Amino acid sequence: MDIFLDFFRGPEGITLLSVYHAVLRLSLPILAFLVVLRSARSLLGFRREPEVWAWLRLATGELQPVTHWENLLGRKKSADVVLDFATVSKNHAVLTRLDDGGWTITDIGAKGRVEVNGKPMLSGRVDYGDTISLAGLEMVLEPVSREEAQMQALSRTKAGKGHSPGLTLLLLTVFQLLAVLELVFNRPEDRVTVISAYGILIGVQWAMFVGQKLLKRSGFEVETIAFFLTTIGLGVIASAYASEMYKQLIAMGLGIGIFLVLGFCLRDLETAKKLRFLAAGAGVLLFLVNLVLARSVYGSRNWIYLGGFSFQPSEFVKICFILTGASTMDRIVTRRNMLAFVIYTAFIGACLVVINDFGAAAIFFVGFLAIALLRSSSYPSAVLVLVGVGMLAVLVLAAVLAIRHFPHVASRFAGYGHIWEDSFDKGYQQTRSLMCIAAGGLFGLGLGNGWMQYMAGEGASDTDLVFAFVSEEWGLLMAVMMIFALAMLGLFVVRSAKVARSSFYTIGASAAMSILIMQAILNFFGTVDFLPLTGVTFPFVSNGGSSIMACWGLLAFIKACDTRQNASFAVKLSEKEAAK
Repeated sequence: MDIFLDFFRGPEGITLLSVYHAVLRLSLPILAFLVVLRSARSLLGFRREPEVWAWLRLATGELQPVTHWENLLGRKKSADVVLDFATVSKNHAVLTRLDDGGWTITDIGAKGRVEVNGKPMLSGRVDYGDTISLAGLEMVLEPVSREEAQMQALSRTKAGKGHSPGLTLLLLTVFQLLAVLELVFNRPEDRVTVISAYGILIGVQWAMFVGQKLLKRSGFEVETIAFFLTTIGLGVIASAYASEMYKQLIAMGLGIGIFLVLGFCLRDLETAKKLRFLAAGAGVLLFLVNLVLARSVYGSRNWIYLGGFSFQPSEFVKICFILTGASTMDRIVTRRNMLAFVIYTAFIGACLVVINDFGAAAIFFVGFLAIALLRSSSYPSAVLVLVGVGMLAVLVLAAVLAIRHFPHVASRFAGYGHIWEDSFDKGYQQTRSLMCIAAGGLFGLGLGNGWMQYMAGEGASDTDLVFAFVSEEWGLLMAVMMIFALAMLGLFVVRSAKVARSSFYTIGASAAMSILIMQAILNFFGTVDFLPLTGVTFPFVSNGGSSIMACWGLLAFIKACDTRQNASFAVKLSEKEAAK
C-alpha cells in the first residue's frame, strides 16, 4: 500500500495523480446521481392501484369495494366507502379488518344506529355473510373471490421491476470503494480505520439485501437511500474524527435492529396498535429520565452520559410519538382518543421547552400537525388542528421568553440575519460554513482536504453544519444529492399514502417523513442563515449515534407504507388467506 501511494505521490506520479483526482471528483457525483435516480424511479414508478379486501353488497345489488384495513363508512365524499343516502350520517361507522381475516364494525356516534343481523351494535365482530344496517340501509359483507385476489396480485406493481435493486446496490458499493480510495490517499494515517469501517458498512448492506431476498422481499430502495446517506456521513466522520467511525457503525447496527424489530411489529396491525400504550409510557419515561439525569450542552439539557457513551432521549421519543399518534388517531373513533393524544403531545412540548431544545420542539410540532391534518376531515380532527395552532402560539411565547432569559438561545437568534456583521463571534459558524461551501465548488476539494474538519466537535461542523462540510469536501452537487434523496422518499410517501392498507400506515409514514424533512430543512437553512441555527442533525449524515438510530426507526414506518408486491415487511395473513 505504501509503495502504491508513494508511486502516485512521487515526481513520476504527479500526472497520474492529477488525472486520478479529476476522474474521481467526476465519478463520485455521477455514481451518487445514478444510485438516487434508480432508487427514485423504482419507488415512484408504481401504479397506485387500490387493493380490495372485501365487498359490501347493497340491497340494490350494487357492490361497494372495501379498499383498506380500516374504512370509514358514511355519506361524506371523503369517506372510504361513500353511502349517499339521506338516513346515513356523514361519518357513520368504521369497518376494521382483523388479523384472522374477520372484521369489526364500530358505531362512531351517528344519529342512526348500527345493526348487525338485526341486533344493535356499538362495536363488535362482523363475519362474511352478515347483514350490516346503517340507519336502515342494509348491506351484506362478502369476501373477495380467489380469482379476484389472484387478479389483484398479478396487476400489483412488483418492487424493483425494471430497476434491479441489486444493480443499484452494486453502484452504491462502487461509490463507497471510490470514497475509500480518496480517503486513503488524503488521510493515509487513518487508512486501516477507513478501510475496515467502510468494509463493515458494505458487508452489512449486502447482508440485509441477501436476507430480504431469502425472505422473498424484492424492494430495497428505501434502505439503499439510507445507506447512501450513511456513506456520506461516514466520510464526514473520517475527516473529522476517524476513530469515531466504529461508534457510528455500532449505532447504525442498533438502528437497523430497531428498524427490523419495529418492522416485524408493524406487519401485524393489531399488535402494532396495542404497542401504543408501551410506546406512550416509554416516551414519558425517557423524558422524565432526561429531566433528572441529563446534562446541559450548549444551553440545551438533553444529553445523558453513561460511561463513555452519550445519547439524546428526545431522538427515541420521536419513534414513540409516531407509534402512539398513528395507532391512537388512525380513526379518531372517540373524542377521548383525541384528548389523550393532545395531552401526550402537550407533555412532550412542555418537556422540550424545559430543557431548552426548541429545534426538537419544532420537529415534534410538525409531526403533530402531520397527524392532525391527515385526520382533518372530521369535527374532532378540526378541533385537533385548532389545538395544534394554540400549542404553536404557546411554543412561540416560550421561545420569546427563552431568548430573553437564556444567553445561549439569545445569542443564536441575535446573530440570525446579521452573521457578517459579527463574523468572529455570533456569526462565526455560518460565515465559515458559507465560505467553505463556496470553496468546495461543484465537485469539492476532496475527502479529508477541507477546512470544516477543524470545526468538528465544539464548532459542530460534523453535526449542525454538516451540509457545509459535505459541500466543501464532496462538492455542492453531492450536498444537493442528499436533499434530493430525502425529497424522493417524501414523494414516495405521498404517492403511497392514498393506497396504504391502513390509515395507521398512512399516518405513521407521513409523520415520520415530515420529521425527517423538517430536520433536513432546519439543518440546511440554519447552515446558510435562512433560519436561526437550531442544532438539528441532518438525517443519516450528521455524526451522532442517537440521531442515526432514530432515523432508522422512522424509516420502518416509511417501509411499512409500501404496498408494492413483495416490497415491504411481510403482511401477516390469516391461515385461510395464506391457504388460498
